Amino acid sequence: MNALAGRLLSPLLSLATAVVIVTLAVLAFMTPQWVAFEQGRANATAWTGYSTEELRVATVAILADLVFGPPDFDVEVRGEPVLVERERGHMRDVRSVFVGLWVLAAVSVVVLAAAALRGDRHATWRAVRRGAFVLTGVIVALGVVALVAFDALFEAFHTIFFPAGSYTFDPATERLVQLFPFQFWQETAVVVGIVIIALALIVATVAGRRAPATRRTRSTTELTATPEPSR
Repeated sequence: MNALAGRLLSPLLSLATAVVIVTLAVLAFMTPQWVAFEQGRANATAWTGYSTEELRVATVAILADLVFGPPDFDVEVRGEPVLVERERGHMRDVRSVFVGLWVLAAVSVVVLAAAALRGDRHATWRAVRRGAFVLTGVIVALGVVALVAFDALFEAFHTIFFPAGSYTFDPATERLVQLFPFQFWQETAVVVGIVIIALALIVATVAGRRAPATRRTRSTTELTATPEPSR
């Protein structure tokens, strides 16, 4: 029974590791500082016609509604709403996806914390290492695809997570894609991918070093606990 439980727990721990790594990487890029930097590179002021300060006000408000809520997305610039209702609806869908990710990450942390308390820490570290390596492979594969077909990958992502037709906007007339132009997403995706790989390799390295140590500790403990045969 213990062996079966271990085999079932191992993939769960690997998945939990991957979820936590992805969540940490994504959170790092949901800051006003990063968004402003990428908006500058993507020339969002020219797309929107806003000044730098107006762009900052609109973006900070949208990020605050996205991360902290409530998801009204009703910021105004020059007395006019920045986003129309269809754009606000999409941002509410985006927030639902992020809330799902936060919940999944919280559950993953609980799973990893509980696993750290079990007796077979060697198996736990091996599962963590495996999850980090698998995640690295997945991100590298997606990166290769993105190099030749980022548009298709971007579309596939939206198709999976959002209702059909709810995420297509005209950059000539609609603010949401003017605030966050295609270049913004393309470059952000590349950097997020690099950060995920870096974090995953760090985790895999640490787990790889911890696994043999915990195996030796466990073996020593078991040897010490083994009673001597009676004479």
